[in-house]
Amino acid sequence: MTPLLLAILVFAGAALITVLGSVRLAGLGDVLADRTGWGEAIFGAVFFGVFTSLSGIVMTAVSAADGYPELAYSNAVGGVAAQTFAIAIADLFYRRSNLEHAAASLPNMLFGCLLLAMLAITLMGSFSPELMLGPIHPASLVLVTVYGAGLLLVRRSAARPMWRAVKTEQTRQDTADENTAPGRRLRGLWTEFAAIGLVVGTGGAAIAWAAERIVAETALSEGFVGAVLMGAVNALPETVTAIAAVRRGALTLAIAAVLGGNTLDVLNVAIGDAFYTGGSIYHAATPDSLFLTVASVLMTVVVVAGLLVRQNRGPGRVGFEGIGLVLAYGATVLVLAF
Repeated sequence: MTPLLLAILVFAGAALITVLGSVRLAGLGDVLADRTGWGEAIFGAVFFGVFTSLSGIVMTAVSAADGYPELAYSNAVGGVAAQTFAIAIADLFYRRSNLEHAAASLPNMLFGCLLLAMLAITLMGSFSPELMLGPIHPASLVLVTVYGAGLLLVRRSAARPMWRAVKTEQTRQDTADENTAPGRRLRGLWTEFAAIGLVVGTGGAAIAWAAERIVAETALSEGFVGAVLMGAVNALPETVTAIAAVRRGALTLAIAAVLGGNTLDVLNVAIGDAFYTGGSIYHAATPDSLFLTVASVLMTVVVVAGLLVRQNRGPGRVGFEGIGLVLAYGATVLVLAF
């Protein structure tokens, strides 16, 4: 078996494990959101974000530690673009109306704003002086601080909202169902949720190894492999989770899982910076990776605009944002490929 074929098989096997685990995570997450009282938006963005991003975190850390900073950086921001595109895919599975119309909520919009802020900080880090504070660039500390402050802001705003989405016939409100999984204790649900999340996450190291072999055995660049190939696998948990959540009727959870996972993927840049020993990972980013970061900003703006406008139906029974996401992501992949 050639090294390239082995790398492809490892890549495909890890992707399959990710899909199967994510389907189960969606069901458990919907139950836990109700049983804990956190609500779909915050639970999806925080807990789903952590467990579905574990594989991406490991990918970034391993690639950076092995001396592939461009692979690590492009994997993190590439995951954001691919996962945002997952919203357009999930929208196709909800036929009653546009997904963003039915799932509009203050927490989801705030998570979109937090994601935009973190992407902007990442770009600013790449254009700032290459000043290091020990093993990391100052931008990494800012990313961690902004993420923590953003979570507090979302939590407090959800508790006392000063803005509410207008309820329509198509709106699916996040209401708790106390009868979910009545025969199971909360501790057991948490244990299964964590165990499956760890299984999904352990594929990250294997995927990072396979991606490094693909770069070494082919003419593909680190930026393309990280952004498109690793980014697509990195996005699988959020994509499958979003689709499964939509089919269960947990529409707020579907959007929150993607936006929350994206904020953690941007935080992955700081993790890669800590593991990269060759300097600042922000300054190792190539023009392709910076272009990808800007594309992620554009796609996030489209999603937030969709949540604000709340178009009920558009061409093909999806909103303008669904079409915008398809065009933006398709153009980004074409530019990176050629």
